[in-house]
Amino acid sequence: MRHPSTPPRRAVLSAGAAGLVLALTTTPAALSAPNPTPPARGSLVLVGGGLKADNAAVYGEIVKRAGGAGARIGVLTAASVPASQDPHAHDPRKCSNSSCNGTYYAGLFKHHGAADAQWIPVDLDHIDAADSDEVVAQVNTMTGFFFGGGDQYRYVTTLLHGARHTDSKVLAAIRAKLAAGAVVAGSSAGAQIAAGRDMVTGGDSYRGLRDGSAPGYFDDPTRLAHLPAGGFGFLTSGLIDTHTGAYGREGRALRLAADTGHDRVYGLEENTALVVDRPGTPAETLTVRGTRGVTILDLRHSRTGENSQGWSLHGARYHHLADGDRYVPHTWTARPAATKHRLRALGRTPVPVNTDVFHSADNPEGRPYSLLGTARALAATRAQRSAAATSYEAAPRFTVTLTKTNRFATWTSDGSAPATLTGLDLSVTAQ
Repeated sequence: MRHPSTPPRRAVLSAGAAGLVLALTTTPAALSAPNPTPPARGSLVLVGGGLKADNAAVYGEIVKRAGGAGARIGVLTAASVPASQDPHAHDPRKCSNSSCNGTYYAGLFKHHGAADAQWIPVDLDHIDAADSDEVVAQVNTMTGFFFGGGDQYRYVTTLLHGARHTDSKVLAAIRAKLAAGAVVAGSSAGAQIAAGRDMVTGGDSYRGLRDGSAPGYFDDPTRLAHLPAGGFGFLTSGLIDTHTGAYGREGRALRLAADTGHDRVYGLEENTALVVDRPGTPAETLTVRGTRGVTILDLRHSRTGENSQGWSLHGARYHHLADGDRYVPHTWTARPAATKHRLRALGRTPVPVNTDVFHSADNPEGRPYSLLGTARALAATRAQRSAAATSYEAAPRFTVTLTKTNRFATWTSDGSAPATLTGLDLSVTAQ
């Protein structure tokens, strides 16, 4: 079968629900929060998308937390199109639907050491299965769960009860297993659905900064939108975004957080996991595992404004954590891995000019991880205290300025290149 597809370049979702526009007519109070998650003994492993089949560190982390050699992984792929919408459903070499994607991931988990892995047969072709006692019994034999990528709104449609936003029996069983000690993992849409209120449903950074956010789910993938009731509410200490640096989504994350009153964002990078121990408790601790990292945006002291030129934000803090680093949400504290040491910038190379800070889809010369590249170049030089990078699009053109403050620090793994960054001041202005 084909590997589950990577999301289209400009969309938050791997595959949109064709022709669907969600109009939210329910009162804001009814949409204020998803089902509450009890304090958990279990853990989360959330991947920003692009999870490679050979990523032994991430698959191994999930299997280990599910019981190692005795792990039994339930695979949920309801975010994929169902077989009835896949023209290649009967060709195992070409198929890409919920059933064959479930088989794909089950095989990978067995390859990476799980005793068993099974598809949980809930999707748009089998919505009733979400309240099936037989499927609940299957869930209750599992020690861990993995949510695949696709369109996170399909998880809302299949595993939650409509506008009531209450758990199906299957989701309630998974929630109970998490509280009792199971691991719940997901990649791309499967990580995004772990979000609490104001789960992002679409949008790109430039249009989001220019036009702001709106509640709903829209056909236009560039329109910044969110679901006020959120996802499953497994991780509520900050907004979640995925494919962050690869698609330049830092701008949309900042705008959505500011618009909806959130003071923290977790920007998950591809092929990298954010591992969350004791989610939903004061002892919640986050650890980064993988080849990229996690961007954390702190908006506690930020302020926004708008004038004739456009929207602005000042006073946010930018952190980027890499493999092995930890973060404690309750104290807002980053703890670099013990193997890293502080880096003192000795170079005097100027920060390269960056005219596409959000990796625009309209720029054929654009590069992923653009903002991170500017941040690391600034960390590596003594020549500048601040650096500015601009959006590719104009009218208005947005400028992101990063500034070293007395809170700034950087750590290295190899003795020369900045890996972990904490405490850069970040502002966004329009001109």
